[in-house]
Amino acid sequence: MSAKRIVFTGGSGKAGQHAVSYLLDKGHEVLNLDLSPSLNPAVHTLKVDLTQSGQVFNGISSHFRLTQPFREPLDQPPDAVIHFAAIARNMIVSDDETFRVNTLAAYNVIEAACKLGVKKIVIASSVTVYGVTFAEGDVDYPSFPVDESVDTNPMDTYALSKLCCETVARGFARKYGVDIYVLRIGAVIAPDEYDEAFAGYLNNPEDWKGHGWSYTDARDLGQMCNLCVAKDGLGFQIFNATNDEVTHHLSTKELLEKLCKSTPITREMGTREAPLTNRKIKELLGFQEEHRWQRYVSSP
Repeated sequence: MSAKRIVFTGGSGKAGQHAVSYLLDKGHEVLNLDLSPSLNPAVHTLKVDLTQSGQVFNGISSHFRLTQPFREPLDQPPDAVIHFAAIARNMIVSDDETFRVNTLAAYNVIEAACKLGVKKIVIASSVTVYGVTFAEGDVDYPSFPVDESVDTNPMDTYALSKLCCETVARGFARKYGVDIYVLRIGAVIAPDEYDEAFAGYLNNPEDWKGHGWSYTDARDLGQMCNLCVAKDGLGFQIFNATNDEVTHHLSTKELLEKLCKSTPITREMGTREAPLTNRKIKELLGFQEEHRWQRYVSSP
């Protein structure tokens, strides 16, 4: 794949910074739209409030770096826009502000990208849309494996905002005939977080139904973004952006029989296939996991 010019929103966050680093390593040029600067000196950050449509239009049509004089043509839209910026979960700000920021930012980014002629848009959604992570009380998934066809029926504000963003993306993909790929991202684990995260996953698996006993390595998420940019012609698509394996030493079957006896199994699953399955992104985009959790977790 030839090098692309990519506008990335939220590239200063935990997931965004690792995804941007991966894209840079693949030779792409990246402009970061964020309220906070990137820690990566190879990336220019343009401070943009994504809830303001004018700022979004200006940001997506901006130069990628400051030079004297400017040397980039302004009439060339970016090859792709990847939208990660959002209020990252419930209870960071009030519920109404979570919903306002997340839905309005996504609408503004998608609208501006489409009207500026961008043909590839990637949107960060969340596995919380399946309605278990932030449910009121203990609820079950409809079935296993949890793939992209499983009903999305959340009751919390964050997941509802993400589900609205998916609907906006679908509508604009239909209207403009562009590719918009949605990544339903799991619990993102950065390289230095494995021991802490898996202490809970391994020792108290009953507490982690909300994660679907799955996770997303921040670096593998970068690979997924790169694959989305590379693959054209799929129109509107939703992908579970999770890693391959269940987050426990028990096999998938053993874990689900122990913790979710009443939840139906709709197909035979791989021995260690994550219950929130990534089969689709592997089959359609060619994702190959590089960061198995067993490489980084100390033996219990």
